[in-house]
Amino acid sequence: MPTDITIQIAPEEIEKEEVWKRIAARKLRVRSSEITHHQLLRRSIDARGRKPKYVLRMRLWMGEPIDIGKVGSFPLQNVSQKPPIHIVGFGSAGVFAALECIRQGYKPIVIERGKDVRARRRDLAQLTRHGEVNPESNYCFGEGGAGTFSDGKLYTRSTKRGDTQRVLETLVQFGADPDILIDAHPHIGTNKLPGIIQNMREAVIEAGGEVRFSTKLTDIRYDSSGIKAIQLNGGEWESVKHLILATGHSARDIFELLHRREILIEAKPFALGVRVEHPQGIIDQIQYHVQGSRSEFLPAASYSLVQQVDAKGVYSFCMCPGGIICPAATAPGEIVVNGWSPSKRNSPYANSGMVVEVGLNEMRDPIQDPLAGMKLQQMVEQATFNAGGGKQVAPAQRLYDFVKGKTSQSLPTCSYIPGLNSVEMGDVLPQFIHRRLQGGFKAFGKKMKGYLTNEALVVATESRTSSPVRIPRERDTFAHPQLANLYPCAEGAGYAGGIMSAAIDGQKCVRAAIGQPTSIK
Repeated sequence: MPTDITIQIAPEEIEKEEVWKRIAARKLRVRSSEITHHQLLRRSIDARGRKPKYVLRMRLWMGEPIDIGKVGSFPLQNVSQKPPIHIVGFGSAGVFAALECIRQGYKPIVIERGKDVRARRRDLAQLTRHGEVNPESNYCFGEGGAGTFSDGKLYTRSTKRGDTQRVLETLVQFGADPDILIDAHPHIGTNKLPGIIQNMREAVIEAGGEVRFSTKLTDIRYDSSGIKAIQLNGGEWESVKHLILATGHSARDIFELLHRREILIEAKPFALGVRVEHPQGIIDQIQYHVQGSRSEFLPAASYSLVQQVDAKGVYSFCMCPGGIICPAATAPGEIVVNGWSPSKRNSPYANSGMVVEVGLNEMRDPIQDPLAGMKLQQMVEQATFNAGGGKQVAPAQRLYDFVKGKTSQSLPTCSYIPGLNSVEMGDVLPQFIHRRLQGGFKAFGKKMKGYLTNEALVVATESRTSSPVRIPRERDTFAHPQLANLYPCAEGAGYAGGIMSAAIDGQKCVRAAIGQPTSIK
């Protein structure tokens, strides 16, 4: 039987496999020559001591047959004449739902309001360079969804490793670096993920599925037995048997449509705040305990922070080492900022969302108005736009000035291309958000010496961390309680958060629709 072992090595030895083998042999009290093969299972960094170390989880074979699992190819079959399943949205959940349909022998028909990845690039360029928002094609809407052009981090709190491993292996099958199978915090990068998503779409079409871009769900027709038909682009109606609703957390028109059609939705807690950007060197020095530049063998350092202020969580979200802040609004007259990193994480900046929990008690009448959280979110984004002055120029403030409530006389250089306008954030953000962020930053400055500095920048507003609306579904069937063939899915329905969990939820919704167990192995 193979033996699993965990070892620690210095960063400069990370590429020297003979050193790994020697350290492992010493720990097992065997000769290196007795180890006939080794496989790396997991790689992470432990930076808690004075010197950071790589932690490697390895599997070793000693004088016995080698049995290493390999990632195979995606199982294509012709589903063009098979029963259809309609999927609204081609983000992470929609992509993996479509692939699961093919695995299970069903024909996916994907309805996507946005454009394919290549056409999306042009709209994102217009947004970034000229501040022009296309409400149907932006960082949130289009092929691959929000994750395609905003990083491709593959983190999840899911404890079901079988589910996550299947998603990771699928990504590798379509072109992702196999390192995502072993890294503790796998990351693809915005420069690479679009090509992988395109490969997935081509596989769906090759198998006989359909992916319809620039096609928007505009109405729903239903009776007591379930959804009967959907209207597309305000015109034609199309019959449906199963409808998976995977529209993402920013499809406000879908929430409004469901509410108008008296299909049950609920206000839910979400989070709202800002993006904070430091020079990457500051974060490296804090996390790696170094003076000057980090070792060339270490990646750009990251962090994760959380603090209770006024009995509410203030926490980091979507931390992007070596990253860039981008404009992510989905409608004119609003400002939303997000962050992403290229695969090499080689930007001179580190940014992270810093957000505050927004409970139902902070919304206006959330019981009577299920859109109350969405309206609060929208109000803050519009106030931020006005404070910036237009063209996606974002209001900003130096971090220490933010804590002190002082308008910054100047702003440091920043990765946010549309530009910045110096403001006092207390005049822009809701008072309870501003106060809790101030308290959170003070605490973070104590936890990470050097974090609370005026070399860092606060940029508003980070408001799309999760959906402010939940579309309810039954625990066992995944179906909406009113409509037996409607399957609310992933982030837009309030049941996932990020690429991995959304992908898993997309797979589970397909299995639920066809009456299969939702556990995935």
